[in-house]
Amino acid sequence: MSELFAEVNGIKICYQIHGKGEPLILLHGFVMYKEYFIGQVTPLSEHFKIITIDNRGCGSSDHPSKPYEIEDMADDVKDLMDQLEIESAHVGGHSLGGMIAQQFAIKYPERLNKLILLGTFAKLPLDKSGFEMYKNSQLGSYEAKIKDPTNAFYDKIKQRFTREFYKKMVEDPKKKFHKLFTTEDLMQFERTKGTSKPQDILNLIHSIVNLDTLDYLDKIKNQTLILVGEKDRLAPLVSGKAIHQRIPNSILRTVKGGHWFTLETAPEVNKIIIEFLKS
Repeated sequence: MSELFAEVNGIKICYQIHGKGEPLILLHGFVMYKEYFIGQVTPLSEHFKIITIDNRGCGSSDHPSKPYEIEDMADDVKDLMDQLEIESAHVGGHSLGGMIAQQFAIKYPERLNKLILLGTFAKLPLDKSGFEMYKNSQLGSYEAKIKDPTNAFYDKIKQRFTREFYKKMVEDPKKKFHKLFTTEDLMQFERTKGTSKPQDILNLIHSIVNLDTLDYLDKIKNQTLILVGEKDRLAPLVSGKAIHQRIPNSILRTVKGGHWFTLETAPEVNKIIIEFLKS
C-alpha cells in the first residue's frame, strides 16, 4: 500500500487508506509510526475503511522544529478529515495516540462516531523530575538505536511485551504471529519508519507534559471502548479505570498482553473492536 500525503494545519501529514466502509482512523503512540497497526489493518479493513496516520514528528510526516501541543495533533486529524471529505469517523488511539483521540473527542464531538482508547492516559502520573527522567530515557534510547539498532530494538520490545511473548519473538524472529507479522517485520519498521530524532522527542514530550483531560472527559458523550493490557507496565489498569470513571458512555475491557497488546493479542483485540463498532 503506497503512502499518501496531505497538507494539513501548516504541515505535511503521511497516511494510508485500507479497505472500504465506515472510516476508522488509528493514531499511534510516542515516536512510533502508522505501521505499528500491522496487527489491525488487514483484519479490520475487511469491515471498515482504515486510515492510519504518521503523527507529526514521526514516520514520513513532517518533523516540525518548534514545539506543539496535543491539540495541534488533534487539529491535524480534523484537517485531514476535511481534505478527505469525511464528515465523521470512528477514532482510535494507542498510548500517545489515545491522548490525541481524547483531545479530538473533546474538541470535535460532531466529527466523531465512536471512540477507542488503547493503553493510554488522561494525564501522565509524572512530576517534573519524572518527566526529566522520561526525557533522558527516550533520548538515551535514541542514542542506543544509533549505536546498535538490533540491541536497541530488543530492549524496546522487552518493555512492551509480556515475558512469554518476548521469549517467542527472540527464539524465532521469522515466526509469523497471528498470520500477521514477524519479529523481523517489526525490526524492519523500526529501522525504516522510526525516523523521530532528538528534537522530535523533545517536541512530543512537550506536548504531553501539560496534558490533563480528566476534568473534561465527562464532555465525551460518544460511545467509548477502553482497552488495557493486563500486564501493561507503561499504561496500567489504573489509568484505564480513571478514564472509564469519567466518560459516561464507556466500556472498560482488559486483554492479555503488555503495552503493545494490540500486537500480542491482535485477534482478540480486533474481535472486540469489530463487535464494539458494529453494535
